Amino acid sequence: MATIDQQFVEYIVKTLVNNPDKVVVEREIDERGVLLSLSVDPEDVGRVIGKRGATAQSIRTLLRVLGTKNGARYNLKVVNTDEDEGGYRAERGNGTAETRADAEAVGELRADEEDGAAPMDGGESENELAEKTRAELADLDDLDI
Repeated sequence: MATIDQQFVEYIVKTLVNNPDKVVVEREIDERGVLLSLSVDPEDVGRVIGKRGATAQSIRTLLRVLGTKNGARYNLKVVNTDEDEGGYRAERGNGTAETRADAEAVGELRADEEDGAAPMDGGESENELAEKTRAELADLDDLDI
């Protein structure tokens, strides 16, 4: 049986995607709190991540609110389940591999590298945007909620 946090994320994500039957939320508990791993159909990953990671960040914010109410710390990880069909994996300096969706969320991939999307232009270079996003994510990780 799914817990309230899993049901919450499933409900939100199923309303966003074209293939709601392929939404799967797995739950793990460790010393850092509760990790919810979200798997969706490969065609829906962009919808869940959103432009520059805005949708995923909004879901994480809602999870923090739920965590405050339940006295738990939640983290959300969007998992790319399409790795057999050329899924992207970016090696990081710390030796961990991340999915294409995670790389997009921190601004490492340009929008024009996706399927015919228009290139990003917001006045900031990609490296500046990536560094700014990393700093913001690090600040969020330091919050004790």
